[in-house]
Amino acid sequence: MQVVRAINDVLFQRVICLRDVDATLAGFTALGFPNCGGALDAAHIPIRAPEHRAAHFINRKGYFSIILQALVDHHGRFLDIYAGWSGRAHDTHILRNSSLLERLEASTYFPQRGFTVGDVPMPMYIVGDVAYPLLPWLMRPYTGRLDHNQAWFNDRLNRAHNQVECTFGPLKAQFRCLLTRLEMGEQNVPEVVAMCCVLHNLVEQRGEAFLPAWMAGEDQAFEQPRTAAIRQAHHDGVRIQEALTEMVSQAP
Repeated sequence: MQVVRAINDVLFQRVICLRDVDATLAGFTALGFPNCGGALDAAHIPIRAPEHRAAHFINRKGYFSIILQALVDHHGRFLDIYAGWSGRAHDTHILRNSSLLERLEASTYFPQRGFTVGDVPMPMYIVGDVAYPLLPWLMRPYTGRLDHNQAWFNDRLNRAHNQVECTFGPLKAQFRCLLTRLEMGEQNVPEVVAMCCVLHNLVEQRGEAFLPAWMAGEDQAFEQPRTAAIRQAHHDGVRIQEALTEMVSQAP
């Protein structure tokens, strides 16, 4: 952990930051989305179940995790990360509690770039999936029945958003502790995840070779502890709570 903290202290702000904005704009424009400054998404990082709070960290896929929120550029390099929320947290809730949201809402994250579509002015924005809200600086796909133009919009947005989805796989493939399970105390997990993101950016910046064979086993995450006992305990707790509620409500 001393090495982890030293890497983060020295390199984090120098490596995970907004870089050449013009190049990023050009990259996303080439993907069909003009004036876009980044792609946002979240990934689950498997962890050892924290003592006494295991149920709080069970995600919708049934294993224990913390969440890494990441904003990446058109090359899949991290511009901003936020790690540490439990696997049960919703993507929107994490965004609302991040400093990234504060800076985007205050228009202090991106430089001011005038851009209009027809007579509609727009700021630089980021793209996300349907888990995120639609905001002036955050574009998300249309849902429901789509007309031709809306379907075309979604196709272009998904192409831009795919940059972040395609970043998590190589990140975990290179740093296997993120793919299997982080065997460490809960308080150390965010720092280790941050360090892996720093090293990922350094690898990308230097053009190091990535071997496709490293992706083998990406979909075979470490088997997590059985959650049946935790769920049964919760169910039993609910029954006791309901019984007590009925008894107390009938007491004189």
